[in-house]
Parts: sequence; C-alpha cells; structure tokens
Amino acid sequence: MNHTIPLSFLDLAPVPEGQSIATGIAQTIETAQQAEKFGLNRYWMAEHHNMPGIASAATSVLLSHIGSQTSRIRIGSGGVMLPNHAPLVIAEQFGTLQALYGDRIDLGLGRAPGTDGATFQALRRQMKDAERFPQDVQELLYFLGNDTDGSPVQAFPGAKSNVPIWILGSSLFGATLAAHLGLPYSFASHFAPQMLEQAISAYREQFKPSKYLDKPYVMLAANLLLADDDETAEYHFTSAQQSFVRLRRGETGQMPKPTYDMDSIWSPTERMMVDKALSVSFIGSVESVQPKLAGFLARYQPDELIVTANVYDQAARLRSLELTPELNLFTLQ
Repeated sequence: MNHTIPLSFLDLAPVPEGQSIATGIAQTIETAQQAEKFGLNRYWMAEHHNMPGIASAATSVLLSHIGSQTSRIRIGSGGVMLPNHAPLVIAEQFGTLQALYGDRIDLGLGRAPGTDGATFQALRRQMKDAERFPQDVQELLYFLGNDTDGSPVQAFPGAKSNVPIWILGSSLFGATLAAHLGLPYSFASHFAPQMLEQAISAYREQFKPSKYLDKPYVMLAANLLLADDDETAEYHFTSAQQSFVRLRRGETGQMPKPTYDMDSIWSPTERMMVDKALSVSFIGSVESVQPKLAGFLARYQPDELIVTANVYDQAARLRSLELTPELNLFTLQ
C-alpha cells in the first residue's frame, strides 16, 4: 500500500550577492514561514563558519528567532557540528530552545567541523576533537536525559528535556554510530551522495532498538527546486551550481546570481564534479520532477525527505515551496 512520507526543509540562510546578512536572515524567516504554511514537517538550519554567503553560523540563536516567527513547524539543526562545541553548552542551548518552544525542537549532530583549519583554530578546537564524536554524542544524550540527578554537572536548561537527537552523515561512520545508539539518521545525499546506498543499508541492518527509537528511521536529503517550467528551475539552480564550483576552488563569496551560461564559468572537469555531487537533485516543473522523485523514493524507501533550495532568488525559493504540495510523496510499504 502507498504511504505518504513527511517532507522537511534544510536551510543554509543564504546571503544573496550584493545584499546584507540582515537581508539574508529576513529572507530565511520568510522561507520558514512559507514552509510552515505549506505543511512541511521540519525546518532545519546548518552550522557553517567563515562563509560570507551563509548566515546560520550562530545556529541556535537563529533557530530561536525562527521559533518566535513560526508556530507549528518543528525547528532544529541540520546540523550542529559537535566537534566545535562542548556537549554541555549545546545541551544548554537546545534545552533553552525546548523551554521556549516546547516539543518542536530537533538536534541534528554532525562530526565534520564544517569549516577550514584556520577557522577551527579560531574556534579553539583541534582536528582531533572530531575523534571524540561518539563519546560527545553520548555525553550530550546524558545531559539532555532524565538521569543527571545528583550529578556534579547538570544542564540547566537541558536536563530532562529529552530533545530528540539525530545523527547526520555522508559515510558509514555516522550510519553505524546512529545504528549502535538507536538514533534516527539523516544522510547528506544533497551534496555527498556517493555512499548513500551503503550507509543506509548499514544503518538499517545494524540498528539496535533503544529508548529513543524502536526501529530505524532514515531521512534523506535532496536538492529540490520546483518552478512553473523546467527552464526557469534550471536557471535558478545555477546559483547552487556556481556556489559548489567556488567552494571546490577555495573561493568565498555570497550566493551568486543565476546565469544562462554555466559553460563560461565551469570547466568540463568541474561540471562533472558538480553533477556528481549534486546528482540527488530534482529540478524542474512538478510534472517533470514527479517521476524522478518517485523513482528515488521507491529505490531507497526513506521514512522522510528533507530538501534544500540554496539559490539566489528568494521569489524562486518561495515559489518552489508553494508548489511542493502538488508532489506525491509516497513510498510502497
């Protein structure tokens, strides 16, 4: 029988070329409200540092503002890069969010630093801190749980909040950790799809039921940009493609304007790299995206889909969200 899966949104709070961070944040709020209006399940934000085109570095601060400007949609991190932080601090931040906004809060955790070595140093962290990720996740689960009474260190706010923790990843490491701890798992197929099949298979096969979850729960990420016709969607998606080229070249900058001539920007090798990295992308009209999306859902059977539309043009993002209810998001159970 058909089963409709929830659809969620991942935002990088893009700052459009020539615009201020304040404008980028204002557009992010508008996007969150639109996602709520059209019935999406979650609105997640990603932590990145030293990137002028992304305004979500202070993830929990921005999430708090989004919480105040929405009323129903779940809000959370996709993700907090845990090696950048002490688990106690994250427990306090997300415990505060839960105190403010109740059971709408999710805490997605990533193992990558989400930045370059120099910025990692500026964060007072070391690359080897990522090696402690499994222990740090367990420490965070402890601080947010019910068993810290009598402990010399407790998270206030945070203790007994039981904010749901997700493991995010693009490799077998996060998949096996999520399975071992019995936590939900989200795979970053929107920019690193290479290990998709192996990672979700490993997660499902090795999953151990826990007090958090009785069976595996997989959320897959994809790029989704809907428009009234394919050409319009493909035009606006060139902003995301340009961003990826710049990232691989080590260039920084704000979210670039779309172009009709990507071939003047990328080399054939760069095009192959971007096409591979962004291969889990559904770009076009509802009519052209629907069969491709149905094939993807049928193949991987996710429990939820989280999509991103990291583009320059705000009107294009809002129109894409407006069209999402026309998609049939079902998997065969």
